Amino acid sequence: MTDESETVLDLRGFQCPLPVLKTRHRLRQMAVGDVIVVLSDDPLAGVDIPHLCAEKSQDLLDQQSLEGDVQRFTIRRTQARV
Repeated sequence: MTDESETVLDLRGFQCPLPVLKTRHRLRQMAVGDVIVVLSDDPLAGVDIPHLCAEKSQDLLDQQSLEGDVQRFTIRRTQARV
């Protein structure tokens, strides 16, 4: 469940490296403090997206496995540079 201030980026069906590249691109368009929810069924997203957050100093607020192979990442933009 998301609230009104969250942006949802549905990347189901995209394979590596597209989920992490599209997540980075969307983060660049967001203001510091904004929250994005990323949905992905790419197994490598479970490694790549947390790595992106750590490397670029963004807050990975939550990572969940949903039904099927879908993973849900909640990220807050904390740095001006992504």
